[in-house]
Amino acid sequence: MLIVGLMSGTSLDAIDAALVELTPTGEPGTLRMAVRAFAMAPFEAALRERVRGLLPPAQGSTAEVCAVGALLGEAFAGAALRVIADAGLRPEQVDLVASHGQTVWHEVRPGAVRSTLQIGAPAVIAARTGRSVAADFRPADMALGGQGAPLVPYLDALLFAHPRLRRAVQNIGGIGNVTYLAPGRPPVAFDTGPGNVLIDEAVRYLSGGARAFDEDGRMAAAGRVDEELLADWLAHPYFALPAPRSTGRELFGPAEARAAVAQASAAGLRPEDAVATLTALTAYSIAESYQLACGPVDELILSGGGARNPALRSMLAGALGGVPVRLADELGLDADAKEAVAFAVLGYSTLHGWPNNIPSATGASGPAVLGSLTPGANYRALVAAVAAAPTAPPHRILLEGGAP
Repeated sequence: MLIVGLMSGTSLDAIDAALVELTPTGEPGTLRMAVRAFAMAPFEAALRERVRGLLPPAQGSTAEVCAVGALLGEAFAGAALRVIADAGLRPEQVDLVASHGQTVWHEVRPGAVRSTLQIGAPAVIAARTGRSVAADFRPADMALGGQGAPLVPYLDALLFAHPRLRRAVQNIGGIGNVTYLAPGRPPVAFDTGPGNVLIDEAVRYLSGGARAFDEDGRMAAAGRVDEELLADWLAHPYFALPAPRSTGRELFGPAEARAAVAQASAAGLRPEDAVATLTALTAYSIAESYQLACGPVDELILSGGGARNPALRSMLAGALGGVPVRLADELGLDADAKEAVAFAVLGYSTLHGWPNNIPSATGASGPAVLGSLTPGANYRALVAAVAAAPTAPPHRILLEGGAP
């Protein structure tokens, strides 16, 4: 089965699109996976700014949420069509599009109404591509008391579990999240805290909007980490919360980045020092979260945009005291593509009616089939294909050309 996975995170740099082929191997519960194409479709500047206008601390109107949701549907559909074309295929050769959408609100704080909203008009994607669409993955987990996040551990557990090694699979997007895989115990997964979001917002603020991120970690590499300020920032209450936990721009966003820059400036730090210290905050909050909620780590596997930041990678290796750090690329999976691939796999399970949350990661009271389906032109044929497919849910995925 060919599936397009679509992902847009809190960084708002691009829509990630991965065309994934999943094939039963004949062994019950085992799938073979190949990533046929991957593309990053940058946001148009005007759309990016309209999305930013919906994110905390902004309060977008209902009319604007609806309008931007429709525009995002067009953008997601365009990204799907692009990756299909990159693979040399026609849309009618693809079985399903699985879209995470764009999170504009995610509320899981104690005492608040648990709620989440991802926009991106699945019906528009289905209309433009002619394919059925799986979307809206988080609410089913939250209906069972879970955080609705993180969701990528479903892929991590199927793909990266090792019979001997205790692995931390760390994604560093706008927000950082980890899946801890130790032989003989259920996966532990949670949002570690800020990934790139505070770094990106600080660079954008310091450059007057001229730069969107710290390219190749150059500002951080040219700066000095202020240990006193770092310790102050690491005292944020979120970092002491037990797992499962999740977060977003509601806690770590533009306002927090501007406050951090102001605090650094008041302490006499240069802009490069502020960025270096925020980069250290990401690294050390990740390392400290492992001590709090995981266990010994034999190997760290990195993915997401932050994996391409040499300064951040170096700080993280130092914070972990010599634990080997590998990019997901080294195991055969493009580190930039992993989240889009994860949603392709989630969509495949949704289509088959298989539970695809991990309660030990989200805190849900039990398994749930995440996502809803929007029929496309191929819906009846797709249902017939699923009815004839093996019924056993997967317990592992073998990556074509990948290392163990």
